[in-house]
Amino acid sequence: MKLKQLGIGLAAVVFFAACNNQPKTDEASKVDPAEVVTPTENTEPLSGKGKIEFEEDAFDFGTIKEGEVVNHVFKFKNTGEEPVILSAVSASCGCTTPDYTKDPILPGKEGEIKVSFNSQGQVGTQQKIVTVSSNAMNKVTTVQIKGAVVEK
Repeated sequence: MKLKQLGIGLAAVVFFAACNNQPKTDEASKVDPAEVVTPTENTEPLSGKGKIEFEEDAFDFGTIKEGEVVNHVFKFKNTGEEPVILSAVSASCGCTTPDYTKDPILPGKEGEIKVSFNSQGQVGTQQKIVTVSSNAMNKVTTVQIKGAVVEK
């Protein structure tokens, strides 16, 4: 019995001692503040002068049977003065999957968001919202896909 208690006590000491170990620092990896490069006028961040304008902000797929998959492409144009970068595109439901232009969209150019809706288990009236976050003036915009799903 004493041997068991001694083993548990020793394990506890080793566990707590290991928690206090600090990572070793390599002197060669330390950064000299004099070597830090600060941004210049050519590396300033974009000021949000890009603008996203969708051709349409909603798509009605009508009536489909449960289990069918609906795909739609929402096209947009950058009508602003600077490139637009989409930082996140997310759907309101796991049944809706967005895919989007990852490269910066230059002024006057177009990008797209492909939305796929899987109607399996989604019987009834549907309205799925896709939220688009970017560095544009309109930082957060939405598009939606809607319609009705009937049982098989």
